[in-house]
Amino acid sequence: MRAELRNKIIEVCDQKISKRGDGVGLSFYAFFKNKNDQPDVLMEAARWWIETHQLDHFEKALKIKSMVKSGL
Repeated sequence: MRAELRNKIIEVCDQKISKRGDGVGLSFYAFFKNKNDQPDVLMEAARWWIETHQLDHFEKALKIKSMVKSGL
């Protein structure tokens, strides 16, 4: 996963956790604006989320942050 996407995921997870607590869930769409202005990055996140790790649509932000930080 490219460093830019990895950093964005960690940043968004931190923001969500800060605002809503440790139990907050999110989907990979949380890392993007409501317009498809980065289709290649969106597909990279989708592949990582769906194909590589077979995650549910919503997962805990803490789990995603941990996975990304550990390089999974």
